[in-house]
Amino acid sequence: MKQSKKILIANRGVIAIRALRAARELGYSVASVYSTIDRDQKHLKLSDEAICIGPPETRDSYLNEAAIISAAELSGADAIYPGFGFLAENASFAEKCRESGFKFIGPDPEVIAIMGDKIKAKELAKSLNIPVVPGYEGEISNENEAIKIVEEIGYPVIIKASAGGGGRGMRVVNSSDELWQSIQSAQNEAELAFGDGKIFIEKYLKKPRHIEVQIFGNGEGEAVHLFTRDCSLQRKYQKIVEEAPALNIDNQKLEEIQNLSVEACKKLNYEGAGTIEFLYENNDFYFIEMNTRIQVEHTVTEMITGVDLVQAQLLLALENKYDFKQEDLKVNGHAMQCRINAEDPETFVPSPGRIERVHRPGGYHVRFESQIYSGYQVPANYDSLIAEVIVKDKDRDRVINKMRVALQELVVEGIKTNQNLHQRILEDKGFLNLDYYIKYLEEKIIK
Repeated sequence: MKQSKKILIANRGVIAIRALRAARELGYSVASVYSTIDRDQKHLKLSDEAICIGPPETRDSYLNEAAIISAAELSGADAIYPGFGFLAENASFAEKCRESGFKFIGPDPEVIAIMGDKIKAKELAKSLNIPVVPGYEGEISNENEAIKIVEEIGYPVIIKASAGGGGRGMRVVNSSDELWQSIQSAQNEAELAFGDGKIFIEKYLKKPRHIEVQIFGNGEGEAVHLFTRDCSLQRKYQKIVEEAPALNIDNQKLEEIQNLSVEACKKLNYEGAGTIEFLYENNDFYFIEMNTRIQVEHTVTEMITGVDLVQAQLLLALENKYDFKQEDLKVNGHAMQCRINAEDPETFVPSPGRIERVHRPGGYHVRFESQIYSGYQVPANYDSLIAEVIVKDKDRDRVINKMRVALQELVVEGIKTNQNLHQRILEDKGFLNLDYYIKYLEEKIIK
């Protein structure tokens, strides 16, 4: 009898239960780690074993590389699944996994390091003729130099941290009066958040859409794309609603950007799932970054392609199985995901606490990805994402109607959530007409 492979899930929340289900369906054994405050996570009860790795503080638990490696050793795991967030894009951790004899389920550490540095990633994009936003990536030593550089680019500009993401270390600057202070503020925030204060400057596009290309590579020079997602509805650069495929874009432009994304992955010998992100304005695409991991929004891509991306990650890592051919991948229908966060819908202040009752939406092509259950205590220590509602239908209008029904059916009592915000979005004229951009939610709906 073939011995079962074993993975260690080095994460929590939505992605942890998602990974556990994927592994179980493939017949793999599962070990999971948890912090002391997370001992009641649902996926722990379903794992073969659960190992406590420290107190609630992330630096002492989910960012504790030594503790996670030790957990992998104790459990006898073959591979470590990082998911998204925490150590998923940490090249040092990926290297430690390799040195310790564990397969890191993701690309090589060298690739993570290159693409995790937004300046190096832009340089790679330029070398492959992928369009980038005009800007400046060099060192800036003083205020006068900064003013001169930005005057050449033209206001407004956006200052971005080279490392990390999630909207941290980012500042929009409209005039020279606020430039130097904004640069220093962005550097300080980036240093605190990522341990790297390096920044770069880009021309600020006023009303771009956020378009992503999902890719998957075998680590040996082969890669495919699984089409696009529109992730333009954001708050403080955090995505709220995602759709696939992206609509109202010239087909030739889409083909071009999808093919360029594949070529980039082939050049990198990219392994596993990844996402290349673009801004789209006035029929032009501009590369912004690559995420070398699975995305929260991978679910909508799964819905329109029929590909289980998490299982594909596991099969590649543990079985060296890769059977994707671009010509076999097709778009079937339309899909949408709404992120349900434990937060006040008006102030957006996190709303931890005990969930008294949960009723999950159901129906044909309706998914509910979540750890929550009646009696579950939402901790205050981590990201506020508690669930994802995902629906699919033959076209966008039917998807919106289906999502309305799903959100009406969803019940989460005991804490505040942003469920009502999603219902407002689904009734907004601009959203319904695909007339929105990355600042639309803040400027038009929650202003």
